[in-house]
Amino acid sequence: MIRYLRYAFLAVIGITLVSVSLANRGPVTLKLIPEGLEPLMGQNFQVTLPLFIVVLGGVAAGLVIGFIWEWMREYKHRREAAQRGREAKKLAREVDRLKEERHAEKDDVLAILDKTG
Repeated sequence: MIRYLRYAFLAVIGITLVSVSLANRGPVTLKLIPEGLEPLMGQNFQVTLPLFIVVLGGVAAGLVIGFIWEWMREYKHRREAAQRGREAKKLAREVDRLKEERHAEKDDVLAILDKTG
């Protein structure tokens, strides 16, 4: 059920993006430097693209920048979680080793019963 809702939601988003793209096909010129600063800076880089490419490209660039920013921000938390995981594994191995040492002199049946409960 949830899978179909997800597909329906993605279909609505896709139809909306196609509709916006078809409605905004007019060309726009993007310039690197404002017209007032062109004499000071020399040659100005410019490109003419359909408006929907500019809008969708801006949205995509914002998403990518946001994902990268969040990944960098959460680095310390991921590092700490990995360190705690390694520490937990080390402690679990030590507990197992200590249990083995404790039950080394006991009868095998009594050692098994101690381990289970």
